Amino acid sequence: MTARDWKNLVLGSVLLGIAALLPLTGDAYAIALGVNIAMYGVLATSWALFSGPTHYISLATAAFFGVGTYVTASGIDVLPYWALPPLAGIIGGILAGIVGLATLRLSGVYFVIFTLGLAEMIRQIVTWWQNATGHKGSYVLTDLTENHIYWQLLGVAALVYLAGWAIGRSRLGFALRIIGDDEQVASHVGINTAVSKVALFIVPGAVAAIVGAMIAPRYIYIEPSTAFTPMLSFQVVIMAMLGGTGRLWGPIVGVIPFTLLWEVISVSFPNQTTLLLGLCFLLIVYLLPNGFVGLFEKIRARALSKEAYQ
Repeated sequence: MTARDWKNLVLGSVLLGIAALLPLTGDAYAIALGVNIAMYGVLATSWALFSGPTHYISLATAAFFGVGTYVTASGIDVLPYWALPPLAGIIGGILAGIVGLATLRLSGVYFVIFTLGLAEMIRQIVTWWQNATGHKGSYVLTDLTENHIYWQLLGVAALVYLAGWAIGRSRLGFALRIIGDDEQVASHVGINTAVSKVALFIVPGAVAAIVGAMIAPRYIYIEPSTAFTPMLSFQVVIMAMLGGTGRLWGPIVGVIPFTLLWEVISVSFPNQTTLLLGLCFLLIVYLLPNGFVGLFEKIRARALSKEAYQ
């Protein structure tokens, strides 16, 4: 590890430690907001690990997240809670591998459409199964509080960042960056593009399922329409793009302001959330195509250029 790596590690640890103190304030609203930020931070960062270097826009987050919620809902009366998030991660990872093998040969809009339809397909399957068995929903009753969920999500966030750091410096990360620049060139230089893409696609699938399993006790009552909402997938993409996928810490820069903004929008315009979400997406694409990270690096490059010229 270089001196810069150690500096980033120490800085990240300090910030994580400060964030972990939030529940000690006792402010219920701040803690609830912190859970949302932590949840979207983990989802957006894991999403960017795959979609950032490959430029594949995945809208499958809601599918894996919903699977995770139902793992907890189905297993809470059979297994101890602590066993359910890891189990959800395994199931989510296997599902992501199967989906990846079937779809990652697609590109562009075809991949986007398939991943968007995946959540709806699973939602319909779960709905059919519940109707066939006479169950309309599932209750998740635990002793977990918002504080416990928040600290769990922070722990997952730390693991995701460490995994992202390791992947970025591995042969897999290098291969994915080449694939993102030009997939044909990657194939010609001997990179197994299919295996590389599937291997990394498993990561956000497993992480989203783990997060869903952890969030399930917060919902208390789980039903397909809430577990597999496509709104979640779009929010994750918008947050990651707003922050920028060029740096590992980029998505969290988009998650914090957008979560706060969305809180205001949800309260002030509850019937126009879908319309405003689409508007936010268009504004980000046209005004900040590379996110805050890209804007920061552009400003920094201009400043360095100006100093060199002087």
